[in-house]
Amino acid sequence: MTTLTNTQVTAKKKRPYLYEVDFMRIFFIFGVLLNHTTTTFAAQMTNATGWPHLLLLSTHLLIHFTRMGFMFMTGLVLTLNYYHRDNWPSFFKKRFAGSGWPYLLWNLVLMTLATLVSVPGFSWTNFGSTYLDALLHGDQFYMYYILVTLQLYLLFPFIVKLFKRWTKGHNKILLISFLIQLGLMFAIKYGLPHIDDSHWLWWFRAYGVNVFTYQFYFIFGAYTSLHYQEVNAFIQRHIKAIATVTITLGVGTVAYYAWNRGVLGLSHTAAVSPHQPYMLIYDSMMIIFVFWIGKAYAYWRQHGIWPWFEKFVRNGAKVSFGIYLDQMIGLTILSWLLSFVSVPDWVFLILIPVGYLLVVAISFGIAWFCYRVPPFGIMIGRPQVHLFKKRGMVLHDQTNKSIITTTQK
Repeated sequence: MTTLTNTQVTAKKKRPYLYEVDFMRIFFIFGVLLNHTTTTFAAQMTNATGWPHLLLLSTHLLIHFTRMGFMFMTGLVLTLNYYHRDNWPSFFKKRFAGSGWPYLLWNLVLMTLATLVSVPGFSWTNFGSTYLDALLHGDQFYMYYILVTLQLYLLFPFIVKLFKRWTKGHNKILLISFLIQLGLMFAIKYGLPHIDDSHWLWWFRAYGVNVFTYQFYFIFGAYTSLHYQEVNAFIQRHIKAIATVTITLGVGTVAYYAWNRGVLGLSHTAAVSPHQPYMLIYDSMMIIFVFWIGKAYAYWRQHGIWPWFEKFVRNGAKVSFGIYLDQMIGLTILSWLLSFVSVPDWVFLILIPVGYLLVVAISFGIAWFCYRVPPFGIMIGRPQVHLFKKRGMVLHDQTNKSIITTTQK
């Protein structure tokens, strides 16, 4: 009787690489950079009631789906890598180290730089307390996502247990999660502003860094991972309807912003909040649509893609987490450069693509440097030196569920 070698067993277990996941990773991170770049340009405009400024503000919601796309990708990739492992001590050790060290280090680096250049609110006299406060609240340098992710790691074993416990009820889990999310969005937008929450614990008041505020997107990512082929088949069958609805909702964000400001009387910050019922629908549709674009990219890659573009996507996916972490450096440099520019607001509007490319280049360059030059890999969750590495351990998030063993060195 023929027996399989270790190499053959490993190859049999290895699943096809999901190139669409790489594409979605960079699509969402570059969308985040675009979102924050436009905010930087809006802050430089001088006429708050001029049409360039109003145009930029009214289109902000159009690209605000990227936050929830990031949350979806987190649930998707975690489930791809850890659903069948059940080694939670190893999971916690790896994940908290992979995200925790960058969280500690980037808060320290960015706060040090902010103090050196005398950014208001930062000084050496209160450095320690400010740093500790930033770590506890995740409210500096767009680090809220990391704090939410750290909370998710604690909940992820329960998410896995939920899907394993109700193996035939995954559709119901997704539906219930969506309805809960919808209720949360209504409560946050229409109820919370009229409630005195001053006596609440900070974690409940600051819902933007509360993991439960994003629970549907994590569940949606996990569901997509577990039903990958079914989800893909559904999207392919209905892509025309999906694209039509998504584009309509995207254009509708402009009217939605006007309604928030003109009818409801909300501030700009509240009007562009991602925590709104309309945005739940729009974000979900955009995630589905981007998934389809990712599949189109994977097909294109196999049928004559430009080599430089394929390399760009591949390398960008490797350092997407790092790009998110270091984005404040590029954004700060952009803001500093714009402070020397004295032009009409409509010129700032035209300059957005230039500023955006600058932020992308700086953010990508710093992340790539960390990825390639030891020991800076620890800054982006990809350390070049793996202390206490165990045999058979997955070093980084994979998109094919393969396990690195001694036969794959």
